[in-house]
Amino acid sequence: MGASGGFPIDLILFGMIAAFLVLRLKSILGKRTGYERPPQPLQPREVPVTPSPVQSAAPVQTASAAQRVVPEPVSALGQTLAQMKTIDRNFSPGAFLDGAEKAFQMIVRAFAAGDRATLQPLLGEDTWKAFDLAITEREKAHQTHVTDIRAIHGITIDAAELKGAIAAITLRIVSDQVNMTRTESGQVISGTDAVTEITDLWTFERDLSQTNPIWQLVAARSA
Repeated sequence: MGASGGFPIDLILFGMIAAFLVLRLKSILGKRTGYERPPQPLQPREVPVTPSPVQSAAPVQTASAAQRVVPEPVSALGQTLAQMKTIDRNFSPGAFLDGAEKAFQMIVRAFAAGDRATLQPLLGEDTWKAFDLAITEREKAHQTHVTDIRAIHGITIDAAELKGAIAAITLRIVSDQVNMTRTESGQVISGTDAVTEITDLWTFERDLSQTNPIWQLVAARSA
């Protein structure tokens, strides 16, 4: 070890090197103060999850998704519909199916709710009497009817008839429904809360020579 005036030079050099290294580390790492926020735990990056087709709930089928079937113009049924257009130039099978589908939903729901004001203009005289009687009997027994149309799969012109200006068109309507009748205490006495596919045959009638555009339901049965 060398000396100058008895003082260890090499110790001084080592001290200067150590001080330099400390200053260098501080400049690189930074210096904490009492006002600094404590280190935060690493948060995982949020990644958006796209549901798979299996996870996604199937959309409820609306009435507009129903398959509509119009007879071929050259068929006997198509020719009967064409004769209707000669009496009422505004008549078209496609527009009729649109209106009949809406009427089907209105009538089914109005009957369940006992809504006579909605029902009466849409029903023929005999059909109105039958519906009104059924609602009256239900009211006397303090029963409620629940109907929920979940989907309409198809609506087809099944038959057509023209007598003078009186047109009658029978539709085959396939739908998924929930139907049940409950007592005042809530007990189910008919029907079920399960979804059931129902095929209805409904006949609508109208005097094509009249300006009233409403087709009235004159017959209804399940196929």
